[in-house]
Amino acid sequence: MNDIRRTILWVIFAFSLVMLWDQWQVYNGHKATFFPSASNVAARASAPASAAASATPPAASATAVPAATSTSAPPSGAPSAAALPRERIEVQTDVLKLVFDTEGGAIVKSEFLKYDETGQTNQPFVLLDTSANRVYQAQSGLIGGPFPTHKTPMKFSGERSLADGANELVLRFESPEQGGVRLIKTYTLKRGAYVIDVRHEVVNQSGQAINPQLYVQLVRDGNKPPGESSFYSTFTGPAFYSDAKKFQKVEFSDIEKNKAEFVTSSPDGWVAMVQHYFASAWLLPDGKPHENFARKIDQNLYAAGMITPIGAIAPGATAAVDARLFIGPQEEKVLESIAPGLELVKDYGFFTILSKPLYWLLDKLHGFIGNWGWSIVALVVLLKIAFYWFNAKAYQSMAKMKAINPKVMDMRERYKDNPQQMQQEMMRIYREEKVNPMGGCLPILIQIPVFIALYWVLLSSVEMRGAPWILWIKDLSVRDPYFILPIVMTLTTLLQTALNPLPPDPMQAKLMWFMPLIFSVMFFFFPAGLVLYWITNNILSIAQQWLINTRMGVPPQFNLPKFN
Repeated sequence: MNDIRRTILWVIFAFSLVMLWDQWQVYNGHKATFFPSASNVAARASAPASAAASATPPAASATAVPAATSTSAPPSGAPSAAALPRERIEVQTDVLKLVFDTEGGAIVKSEFLKYDETGQTNQPFVLLDTSANRVYQAQSGLIGGPFPTHKTPMKFSGERSLADGANELVLRFESPEQGGVRLIKTYTLKRGAYVIDVRHEVVNQSGQAINPQLYVQLVRDGNKPPGESSFYSTFTGPAFYSDAKKFQKVEFSDIEKNKAEFVTSSPDGWVAMVQHYFASAWLLPDGKPHENFARKIDQNLYAAGMITPIGAIAPGATAAVDARLFIGPQEEKVLESIAPGLELVKDYGFFTILSKPLYWLLDKLHGFIGNWGWSIVALVVLLKIAFYWFNAKAYQSMAKMKAINPKVMDMRERYKDNPQQMQQEMMRIYREEKVNPMGGCLPILIQIPVFIALYWVLLSSVEMRGAPWILWIKDLSVRDPYFILPIVMTLTTLLQTALNPLPPDPMQAKLMWFMPLIFSVMFFFFPAGLVLYWITNNILSIAQQWLINTRMGVPPQFNLPKFN
């Protein structure tokens, strides 16, 4: 039975990785529509024929609610649509540089001043963008009548950079009267923060009561982020959270097929657009009921957002809805402080329950050590100590198998023409030698979920991005530029395999070598932090196995299969 132990181990591990790569996850929920049903509000969305040909964002307008007519002229100083030229307004804090479009007051570009583009020093990372190759915007507006939307020209006022000593930067976008309504958006950016307070004030200048609704949405193309690896996969797309349904990811392909499933209405939660290391999210106040939507608005262009009622607004009155907009890196502790469940945009897949405490421990180690590379090494050491007993049992079983391997091989040769007798004799040897052929398998299988969870911690943590280790490793989130770590990993993996007893069956013996070799070659293109973690695990495993073999009187020897 020992001849299949190694095969089972690698097959299970490889299968687990495949499941994680393909994001094979099932979510509960309901099919969503852009706006509520006809009994509430009907809506239409349109977009330019090609995002590459035009940077104009998709529109969301038209409603079944009768238009309110204005019976009074706008007050002195109110903007006029005809007099408002379209501008791009660039603003900057100590951590963010944002570009707003005066058409709708939408955010059409964001740069992170503390995160560089991969491989481009001093070039801030761009998340939201509107260019020939990318459409990714944060928008909001009103429905329920011919009211201002994210396509309505607006007048900008406010400062464009965070002043020295100031903690806030306030921007204001005011629409002209449209359908008897003026919409005023006030963005408040704070020092050191990736969360923006957004206040929507609705001024009713018509002669009758109105009942508008506010929509907030994230519009994005369906392309993977630039530089995405073809050797491992991370999720890109919308995500919804509610207390009832928790975290629900939505694939662009499911939106395309109208098969997206998520909670469609909730009194809590948020909507996000997620990609590797970074995310954006609209958040409404707790207890604010809203409808969720996700839909295709043009070729390779999708929208996800929320709609919330503002309530009846009497003539001459003003109502306001506060929202928050997060645009930033997936720093787990920061996300936890913003809103319940927001840290889940840092996607650990199946193993979240294990990954979160592992990240907590890794973060604590980094606080003490100060280097993410050495923190990874320290974490693996602690895990090996925690699982020492399990590994010891496995290696003891393997050592016993190694000691009786010559006897088993001799028996197989004698009974090679009688498989039934061979099996009986093999079981007799195991009984006499008191060896459990599966004794080395179960203790290792127990550890597999933990090490896969750590794999996802290292793959998902933005802290690895741009973090150096030693010498030539300047960024733990990208592959080793000289392939030194992958070569070391391959050698240690083969050494560990050579220390194990060979399966009696020649074909299985070859497979026992091919599986780890293929696995190691894949890691040539994995982030250096992941390879470092695996090398550390290999070295510690070899040391423990060598020690146990020596104590049990089994001399170290290298078992190489015959490949002829």
